[in-house]
Amino acid sequence: MKSSKLLIVFALIATSAYSDTIEMTVNGLVCGFCAQGIEKTLRKNPATADVLVSLENRLVAVVTREGTDIPDTDLRKALTNAGYDVKAIERTHRSVNELRTVLKEGK
Repeated sequence: MKSSKLLIVFALIATSAYSDTIEMTVNGLVCGFCAQGIEKTLRKNPATADVLVSLENRLVAVVTREGTDIPDTDLRKALTNAGYDVKAIERTHRSVNELRTVLKEGK
């Protein structure tokens, strides 16, 4: 019984240690230059592990490094200062590869 409880605790700790993804719906993305600028801006944050920008889907996704986070206010400020309108921010556990697959499938 003790060992099963310990396994559950370790499983919970392990899943909370994975990197998270912050997905944002952003208006104003119109060209590749927009995507490059956003990516460059977001990669400056030390908590950023990866960035995905989809112009077609108005999606900006930031994968954070394990054990780190970027506050919504910081993300919103960075994108607003760059001239974009952040409509929604959602935290998920989807990887960049999973997001790319979903975007390719048009879901």
